[in-house]
Amino acid sequence: MSKITKMFSLMLILVFGVFSLVGCTSGGKEQAGGDKAKESEPVVIKLAHENVPKHPMGQAFIKFKELVESRSNGAIKVDLYDSGKFGNAREIVEGLQTGQIQMGSSSTPNLAPFSKDFLIYDLPFLFPDYESTDKVTDGPIGKKAAAALESSNIKGLGYIEIGFRHIFNNAKPVNTMADLKGLKIRSTASKAHIATLKGLGANPTPVAWGEVYTALQQKTVDGIDIDLNLAWFNNFQEVNKNLTLVNSIYSPHLVMINKAFFEKLTPENQKIVTEAFEEIKVYERKLIRDNEKMIIGKMKEAGVNVVELTPEERQKWADATAGVYDEFGGDIGKDLIEQVRETVKK
Repeated sequence: MSKITKMFSLMLILVFGVFSLVGCTSGGKEQAGGDKAKESEPVVIKLAHENVPKHPMGQAFIKFKELVESRSNGAIKVDLYDSGKFGNAREIVEGLQTGQIQMGSSSTPNLAPFSKDFLIYDLPFLFPDYESTDKVTDGPIGKKAAAALESSNIKGLGYIEIGFRHIFNNAKPVNTMADLKGLKIRSTASKAHIATLKGLGANPTPVAWGEVYTALQQKTVDGIDIDLNLAWFNNFQEVNKNLTLVNSIYSPHLVMINKAFFEKLTPENQKIVTEAFEEIKVYERKLIRDNEKMIIGKMKEAGVNVVELTPEERQKWADATAGVYDEFGGDIGKDLIEQVRETVKK
């Protein structure tokens, strides 16, 4: 090999060596950059509930998303699954247990398998007003019930609500309890709810939530026992022309988070989530309560006949359902019932 050829070969080796070194360095930077990008990906909270976005509950969770994403500067992202898109209440609870979703809400009757304390909210005419419900849900009684979920990998953050139940129907005005006798009223699957309607003389008929509007429209049932906000935002005024304001059963919803997920959050992010929830809890309850007067007015404008029970007539309804306490007092615990009554009196 000539001297020139040897020199040329040496130069090629040097050139390839430099490019290899640059390539390795570049690849290392790319990897480091990739790791950094991975580390900066937001924490995702999948939050599921059964209500429509325009309902106060839906509005509250939209606000929760805005608060959390803003206060975390995008470090936490909240994906909302409203209107039962993830599933029903049972599926939401199961999703929370397994970590398929990170947050969700459920009405308290669905949580009775975790603690019989939740059944206290199924009892009729127990709460005279919203002030009394707040004392129970936000106090030791509500906190104790929520704590029962922790052994199942669920942490209860606190309670929002759908409000008090009233009687809607499309058969006739219900001015007294006697007018309710024999009417087929859609109920939930709650045994206490069914017993309450039976005590009032109605014919309780459980219907799945997704089928309620059609059942009312087709007169499979005469009416429904439901709160004002759910009725209005699901257009039940279109298929019910009579409303009796009863305030029978109060319905709270527990907002929950996967316990393992919450514990893995940084203390700062835990604070962001819990403080945002406390804000939307107050916001949601205020919307529910402020809406009620507006909804009654809108119902009247839509041609709905609205009846408000006198205190004396409402007491007759309460007396007629006293047997529900005897029937379910053993499961709930008479001590707990008395504790709630004492809390309400204070």
